[in-house]
Amino acid sequence: MTRPIKWSFSILALVLVFSAFAGYWAASVSLRPARRPLTPELIAQADEIFRRDHATRIPWNVNASDGTVLRGWLVSPNPESVSNSSSNTRNAPDAGAWVILFHGVSDNRVGDLGVADFLLRAGYGVVMMDSRAHGESGGDIATYGWKESYDVRNIVTSLEDTEHPRCVFAFGVSMGGGIALQAAALDPRIAAVAAEAPFSSFREASYDYAGFHRSLWLGRILFRTVVEAGFIATKRIAGFWPSDASPEKSVAQCAFPILLISDGDDVVLPLRHQQSIMAAAAGPKELWIVPRATHASAMGVAPEEYQRRVLAFFAAARATCSASR
Repeated sequence: MTRPIKWSFSILALVLVFSAFAGYWAASVSLRPARRPLTPELIAQADEIFRRDHATRIPWNVNASDGTVLRGWLVSPNPESVSNSSSNTRNAPDAGAWVILFHGVSDNRVGDLGVADFLLRAGYGVVMMDSRAHGESGGDIATYGWKESYDVRNIVTSLEDTEHPRCVFAFGVSMGGGIALQAAALDPRIAAVAAEAPFSSFREASYDYAGFHRSLWLGRILFRTVVEAGFIATKRIAGFWPSDASPEKSVAQCAFPILLISDGDDVVLPLRHQQSIMAAAAGPKELWIVPRATHASAMGVAPEEYQRRVLAFFAAARATCSASR
């Protein structure tokens, strides 16, 4: 064997060894995200908004099918405050309309506080949960919808047992948006989903992260061996393939209404993710692209339109949901 060939094999071996270690490390980081603590300051901030909205929160803990304890809040609006403050009673929701909120990766339930605020003022009840391996919830591995979809089914069942909702909707941001879309495909009791910056699949998102959000092709070509090694590590650590966590596949399997909000300047989960979900969706669908918004910042860029679009979407879905009950 000539020296150039020996060198080629040595370099290839080094690349494979590096890829294996780098892929395992990347998978471990993705599956075990940093937790954002639910501090007294965050709780006080939430309580101030709930006080202003005349809403009532109670602790809300749900056991997942594998025994993991999911912790959160059940926040109920004050019907009298809603009716007194609403200038258009036709847009006031029926009693018993609830929205389950899903936060992003390495966040907790308070990450959805802004959305909870305008939903409560509109008369919706909100369920604010820490996803597994986040906040105060149990579990040490996040699976980006693979397990969380089944967690949501238990949350809906608990909500039905205690609140007897007329309609159940879901709203999520980033990872939370992807979970919400997958959960609705699994559980028909979720009548509609609004999602900002969801990923099309965990596999596709991995290419963006491997490219350091600079170029998709860095992940697909230059670091492809690292990404593929990460996929194998994900299967070994968490028991699922990254392509199994796929909102794109989920919306194709079940025809429920979706509102997708895409952040125009998002480099974390750019527009192509939402476009892929839109193309695959079997049910009623709408895509709103927010210019100049970076990842998960659309509400800060266009707060009034954000609120108007989300409330209008749920109002339209509510009419169908109420008629079917």
